[in-house]
Amino acid sequence: MSTGTRGAARLIAIFGFALAALPLNAAPARMTGGPQGVVKSAKGELLEGVMVQLIAGKNAVRTTVYSDADGRYEFPLLEPGTYTLRIARPREFRPFVKEGVDIKGATPLADIVLDYVTDQDNLPPLPEIAAQMTGSEWLLSLSGTGAEKKLLTNNCNWCHSYQQIFRNRYDEEGWRKIVYRMIHGAGSPLININERGRWGNDEEPRLVKWLASVRGPDASDPPFLMLPRPQGRQTRVVITEYELPRLEPATHDVTGDSKGNLWYSTHRSSYIGRLDPVTGVVKEFHIPPVPAGVLPGTHWIYADKNDIIWGSENWAHSIWRLDPKTEEFTRIPWKVREPLNTPMGGNYAIDPEGFIWKARERKVTKVAALTGEPVISYVLKKFAGTYGSAMSRDGRYFGGGAWPRDGVVVVDTQTAEVFEPDTSPRSGPARGEFDRDNNYWAGGRGGQLIKFDIKEKRIHEYPLPTPYASMYSAQTDKNGEVWAGEMHSGRYLRFDPKTVSFTEYVLPEPYGIDRETWIDNSTDPVTVWYVDHEGWLVRIQPKD
Repeated sequence: MSTGTRGAARLIAIFGFALAALPLNAAPARMTGGPQGVVKSAKGELLEGVMVQLIAGKNAVRTTVYSDADGRYEFPLLEPGTYTLRIARPREFRPFVKEGVDIKGATPLADIVLDYVTDQDNLPPLPEIAAQMTGSEWLLSLSGTGAEKKLLTNNCNWCHSYQQIFRNRYDEEGWRKIVYRMIHGAGSPLININERGRWGNDEEPRLVKWLASVRGPDASDPPFLMLPRPQGRQTRVVITEYELPRLEPATHDVTGDSKGNLWYSTHRSSYIGRLDPVTGVVKEFHIPPVPAGVLPGTHWIYADKNDIIWGSENWAHSIWRLDPKTEEFTRIPWKVREPLNTPMGGNYAIDPEGFIWKARERKVTKVAALTGEPVISYVLKKFAGTYGSAMSRDGRYFGGGAWPRDGVVVVDTQTAEVFEPDTSPRSGPARGEFDRDNNYWAGGRGGQLIKFDIKEKRIHEYPLPTPYASMYSAQTDKNGEVWAGEMHSGRYLRFDPKTVSFTEYVLPEPYGIDRETWIDNSTDPVTVWYVDHEGWLVRIQPKD
């Protein structure tokens, strides 16, 4: 994104200008009736799965649709105005951009004719092509064994895109310093380096050696292997991207309140934001200053049943609550063992009565939200704690991302039963949510979608169809389907447990660092939202 575009978005946040005239959660009927046209190659081939994008000149909102098997595409009804028409991630084709396109209603657009960069299976290692490659495509293209590449996907897939890694070239000593910093810094700036890490045996030096071999000072970009373009159901979706007001905020979580407003947290700033679905306005809220010498930044964010917004300050070790009616914050100290400026733990869950739940220090604890005082605890025998937390409608607690080994924690608060099943090694279940049958689904950092079946009291794992993909979170909708962002593959998955089938929607950007999803079940089909690490709120509207 250009600084100029960000500047425009910053003015929107400050003065409250509308991002879009249409409601963000528009009904399915609004997903058609807009500009339409055909995409084909210079050879006359009708092209399926090409991402056609209109960028509003008024506010830089980007709407992306996909060409079908006949090369046809159709946008939703958009606000009249001037747009930029472009192809997102053309990859094997030369870029296509047309400025100053006037849009009003069902504007017919001239055929988009794309010239091939190459008709070979592999793409040439040009800088403009490298920038379009997903992390999965990078790893498919780089030399090395599957075991060497899994060192990266098992241990370096949580914080940023693989592109950020592969843009660099260092010798072995340089990579050793970078890897040490990333492993032992626990997600914080250059402070509180510790020795715990996340690695086992000789994994750290093995990764260093492989990185130096493929991204050393004299390394060049490889010929690139491409994942297939979208086909069939994958093309029946509309994706809209809303640029947020600040540069590099490390946006982390998204939640929705009862009015359908979208709230997002920023991991490295003292602001949270709200996107109003009726007016399309982004409004920011400044969290009160943290103590001197402590970093600002919010991690978890959640809207409770009364539309009070809760969040955690990862570096300052506190929980805050915001009353949107008064715009007043309240801060609750949180008791943790870690030193300030080191992550305070994981994420939290609020039960229907308003208590906060967490899993730390070998116990699952119910905490009084306004005081931070423990109310009751359930002792864990196997795991020290979890990263993710959730509460079911019938009072069960789940924690994903257990350590010191892979597994999950489930507590039946009605019977006081505690379950601590292992998952497969390096599966890495992290965050998730209960489905309508009170089964728990979690995104696995190792590339598996993970289910804890509450009746069977056992784990089921479903490997992702795309290689070298991983997940951070998973959410279920009113129909029982599971949604999750595939970090590093540039895809967003939809999983139907009844048919055990995946649909992967290809994203307009080559990466989607999705740490949390919010599903609007009031629409039909459902509407899925996530906030990307790089500073976008993204809406996914399937057509079926």
